[in-house]
Amino acid sequence: MFDFLKSTFSKSYEDLGGTDFKKKFEATKNAALLDVRTAGEFSSGTIKGAKNIDFMAADFAKKIEQLDKSKEYFLFCRSGNRSGKACELMSSKGFKTYNLASGIGAWR
Repeated sequence: MFDFLKSTFSKSYEDLGGTDFKKKFEATKNAALLDVRTAGEFSSGTIKGAKNIDFMAADFAKKIEQLDKSKEYFLFCRSGNRSGKACELMSSKGFKTYNLASGIGAWR
């Protein structure tokens, strides 16, 4: 029964802390870094090499549909909440995703 509950309520993406997120990102050959914060937040500072796709924008789902599903996506926001929701949506569409669980401040 517990296996059933675990599979029913398990996440379809992986939450990682700052150190593990960075290590896994750097070790993944086909990795892409996505900043899902607003354009204003993105322009105030981001992680080098990150692409900005605002999770709160009306066209977020349309934009992610255009991404390469052969890549593994590493997502972050300010606190990990928006990026977690974005990971859930993307993984439901066949993407392999990782969430920086505590947000951009956890990136070292």
